[in-house]
Amino acid sequence: MTLAVETETPLRLEGKYKAMAVCWVLGIGSLISWNSMLIIGDYYNNLFKKYHPTRALALVYQPFALGTMAILAYNESKIDTRKRNITGYIIFFASTLALLLLDLATSGEGGLGPFLGVCVFVALFGVADAHVRGGIVGDLSFMYPEFMQSFFAGLAASGALTSGLRLLTKAAFEKSHDGLRKGVMLFLAICTSFEFVCILLYAFFFPKLPIVKYFRSKAASEGSKTVSADLAAAGIQTKAAQAEDEAKQYERLSNKQLFIQNFDYALDLFLIYVLTLSIFPGFLYENTGQHRLGEWYSLVLIASYNVWDLIARYIPLVKCVELESRKGLMITILCRFLLVPAFYFTAKYGDQGWMIFLTSFLGLTNGYLTVCVMTVAPKGYKGPEQNALGNILVLFLLGGLFAGVALDWLWLIGKKDGF
Repeated sequence: MTLAVETETPLRLEGKYKAMAVCWVLGIGSLISWNSMLIIGDYYNNLFKKYHPTRALALVYQPFALGTMAILAYNESKIDTRKRNITGYIIFFASTLALLLLDLATSGEGGLGPFLGVCVFVALFGVADAHVRGGIVGDLSFMYPEFMQSFFAGLAASGALTSGLRLLTKAAFEKSHDGLRKGVMLFLAICTSFEFVCILLYAFFFPKLPIVKYFRSKAASEGSKTVSADLAAAGIQTKAAQAEDEAKQYERLSNKQLFIQNFDYALDLFLIYVLTLSIFPGFLYENTGQHRLGEWYSLVLIASYNVWDLIARYIPLVKCVELESRKGLMITILCRFLLVPAFYFTAKYGDQGWMIFLTSFLGLTNGYLTVCVMTVAPKGYKGPEQNALGNILVLFLLGGLFAGVALDWLWLIGKKDGF
């Protein structure tokens, strides 16, 4: 059935809270595979100790995520969002399953061959991340800000969820033979199942929610061509001639113009993640020394970061504490770099309580500032522009992740020099 695109806001938009819940789950699915690699770092550190897997795998992941995202962001107006996102979740599902099968096939043995196999699947995680994160963020940029907040809260929830699951599986198999490996196998199986759920939710449930159909129809009426397949999946077909005539009424800003107007927001995200990834997770696994918690210490630090990162992403929902000032965001983000000397001296002279506090604060500021930037930046633009801006911001976010991962190796060099 062919329907005209809605241009007026309906009196009642149904499905808002269902959409927020789905966005939250999709956020978890966008990062749960990669977070699984971070959380089972203790297993891979034992298996591939001489390759420094917690740092090396991050360095493999980020270039593929950044490179793929650069290509997708440049061509975002020509790419079908539905195919892009479903492809991303399928790659996540297949790669996570392949990691599980690789470990089963090699019987949990180390060596260069299995490590290179793990690197291949981690590289695929990066490709999938670029598809999904940029695609979903672009899609949600022209919907309610609460949807974007829910998605980014889901990203943080993936870390908290994987931390909790990892602690449970580690405790459950701690005293059994080959318990560490058994816990990891169960953990990867759960993550694989979750990715499959995300495929079903995005492909069949999310596009049919009335509120989602309305916003996508509105974006189509403003000239967006990326939502046509999602509208078709919801039973809405826009006439080609009508869509072309309506698109001519709108002259969207180019990607270059959007970047110039929002350079500070892009830089904000870059700086947030440069700092975060220069500390998390490599420094927390390898540079914090030995403490009373023993082998549980690094897992507790990772869990502390993830839990506070999740909590912080809900703080901007309280409008009186949401930071919307462009200057205020930049000043706060620059001041956050004081955490670098704080971590250095705490690791060298402090006890585990102070390190847990600093790690929690790192997660708190990361989550809060990310959501503030991502929900404020798209305001005031038309649907196609918001989609493009969302992709640009994610590109800089991934750029910050890559730069942070590279800088994380400086801590390792310092450790060899006597740190």
